[in-house]
Amino acid sequence: MKRFVIALTLAAVAFTNTPARVKRGNPIEAELVALEKSAYEAWKNKDRRFFEEHMAEDGRYLDPDGGGGKAQYVRAIIDNDCTVNGYALDKPTVTMLNKDAALLTYRYTYDIVCGGKPEAGPLWASTVYVRRGGRWLIAFHQEVNAAPAK
Repeated sequence: MKRFVIALTLAAVAFTNTPARVKRGNPIEAELVALEKSAYEAWKNKDRRFFEEHMAEDGRYLDPDGGGGKAQYVRAIIDNDCTVNGYALDKPTVTMLNKDAALLTYRYTYDIVCGGKPEAGPLWASTVYVRRGGRWLIAFHQEVNAAPAK
């Protein structure tokens, strides 16, 4: 799995010779962070339509349980026995890969109940957005466990 993540990261960086961090307060950062927060609300509210409309048809995801394409992603986050009680995004950073591709990274905490069992904890997440037809779409999303705060 590490080779896959490294290869994906290198491929993303290859979009441009000089990825640039977006300065705080930049309209692109604000738009992507707002879009990501909307995705979390859609997850919480089991809003299938949001993901069908905001994920690229060729979009992919990777999480501790595996990975897949758009259809698998939508099923995994919508068609489950989970209730989202809360979540919080922290430390969002946007790096432009080129004028139509951006990487959003952040840490988030969550409080959910799946199959009657509570789950909580911190994760690190990254989402690659691509601009197609004038809209930002989710091209890739990944989550990895974060070490507990010290």
